[in-house]
Amino acid sequence: MTQHFQENGSVIPVTLLSAKPNVVTFVKKNEAEDFIDVQLGIEETTYLKKPQAGHLKGLPQVSILRQFRVTHFDQERGNIVEASQFQPGMKIDVIGISKGRGFAGVMKRHHFAGQPASHGQKDQMRMPGSIASQRQGPVVKGQRMAGHMGTQQVTVKNLEIVFVNVEKQVIAVKGAVPGARGSVVVLKTREGKNVWQK
Repeated sequence: MTQHFQENGSVIPVTLLSAKPNVVTFVKKNEAEDFIDVQLGIEETTYLKKPQAGHLKGLPQVSILRQFRVTHFDQERGNIVEASQFQPGMKIDVIGISKGRGFAGVMKRHHFAGQPASHGQKDQMRMPGSIASQRQGPVVKGQRMAGHMGTQQVTVKNLEIVFVNVEKQVIAVKGAVPGARGSVVVLKTREGKNVWQK
């Protein structure tokens, strides 16, 4: 993240997103259901396996593909979608994969308070405590326990675009977005009509 100074002197925390041109690799209209399946690709590569190369025949060999279901899309296969469709002040949803935290305990993963540190306790300060009742017997599904944390799809909604630099292919979004630096995120307008990848 960085900060953006406005004309009145106020400071806005922003996240800079690299808005590289997206290649439209697949468009399929479903007239009965009234929606359109769209696939976009980024990150050109020199090596692709035969199935991927056949799917992208006649197009730039991109390595990252994302497919969306939208209600309106006026582009055709092979067209380039650029950052110019986004304007400052627009509200968007940002979808990404959260940072991986590895195997985490219940205090970090679920914000448990832990056990008392005194009054007869021994090595129980960070333990979860009871996980089921005596009469019930088995542990119910969804019981909060220690386990793998992070690397899940996260959607941050209603973020505002501060500025768009089409020449440098940069979009500045107010606030934080999910994922580590350099990860791929999807930008979606609140109407659900425009799609984009970082």
